[in-house]
Amino acid sequence: MFHKIILVGNLGRDPEMRYTPNGQAVTSFPVAVNRTYNDSAGQQVKETIWIRVSAWGKQAETCKQYLSKGRQVLVEGRLSPDRATGNPRTYTRPDGTTAASYEVVAETVRFLGGGPRQEGAATEPAEGQSAPPAASDEEIPF
Repeated sequence: MFHKIILVGNLGRDPEMRYTPNGQAVTSFPVAVNRTYNDSAGQQVKETIWIRVSAWGKQAETCKQYLSKGRQVLVEGRLSPDRATGNPRTYTRPDGTTAASYEVVAETVRFLGGGPRQEGAATEPAEGQSAPPAASDEEIPF
């Protein structure tokens, strides 16, 4: 059996790195993946899915060093289900509604676009690309 997921999106916040008790690096970061489509009434709908990504080992250290909030990435990896249920992790939002958190263990992370953003620098999205979504920390589900 085999499964692979490929994501292209923007980081919702700066990566967070930690080390396991045996000294292996792990870096986590949320990626916003956008999709635009027309509904049955012909109205344009914009949809954003947040996915938590974990990178391990040397790749984790490289992600921590070079990635930052807003940076576009391509992630190839595998879905990581909740061990208890085999489904996405569920949580309760501050407004009381239930939501799910999708998690991916990265096999490959490719840095897209320009280098890390400099403090205070404004950047425009490349032709054919949309700007990263404006999200507050409350909107990111983890």
